[in-house]
Amino acid sequence: MIATYTRRELMVVAAGREIRDGEVVFVGMRLPLLGFGLAKATHAPNAVGLFENGVIRDRPAEAFIYTMGDPPNIAGAVACLGLNDVMSLLQQGRVDVGFIGGAEIDPLGNLNTTRTSGSGSLVRLPGSGGGGDIASLAGRTVLIMEHEPRRFRERVDYVTSPGHFPGRRRGGPATLITTLGVFDLTGGRVQAVTLHPGVTPEQVRQATGFELSIDEGIPATMAPSADELAYIRKADPDGFWTGDTMKGG
Repeated sequence: MIATYTRRELMVVAAGREIRDGEVVFVGMRLPLLGFGLAKATHAPNAVGLFENGVIRDRPAEAFIYTMGDPPNIAGAVACLGLNDVMSLLQQGRVDVGFIGGAEIDPLGNLNTTRTSGSGSLVRLPGSGGGGDIASLAGRTVLIMEHEPRRFRERVDYVTSPGHFPGRRRGGPATLITTLGVFDLTGGRVQAVTLHPGVTPEQVRQATGFELSIDEGIPATMAPSADELAYIRKADPDGFWTGDTMKGG
């Protein structure tokens, strides 16, 4: 019997697979938060998670959290410091991978979370938060976002979090996980690695506002295992982050 799952649950699994054992991870919120916990529970028990508000954890929170400042994220933490403390770890080059999202992305992996006029009028977005710092200073970044034409643009309106650029010496976007597939960004272009089950290359091209590379016979993203789904549904029992509508964003 094949288990049913949402695309966001599959995105969580894909995010967890990007974390290697022993890595220091700038976790963030929403789907990467669950991906970190899943990696800890499966193949990366020695990974350490950093949160922008100064929390450092060597195990996931034991109860559901809406924000990184919720009590379950504080209880059992290795340390509860401040913004400058965790950002200094980025500056020292001690963060292996960081997860960030964006409202818009271009072929070089530049992300925009500042402002956009794509709809015809200027719209203010939430801003950088720690996104610009993570994109600039982490050993590599994993990007997670919805896959829509209005988000995938040939040129973003504003570069909030930089992608690949001439002379970049370290870091940069490595993987992009979307509602349609998983993509490699290491070569300074968007190369499809897997497409989620049921997604066709033509669907991806129609949802992307620039050219991207999709090889013939591209494989499907590996479906979540029963154990992976069990973990996700225990961590997010009401589907707040992983349901079909993703109430959290």
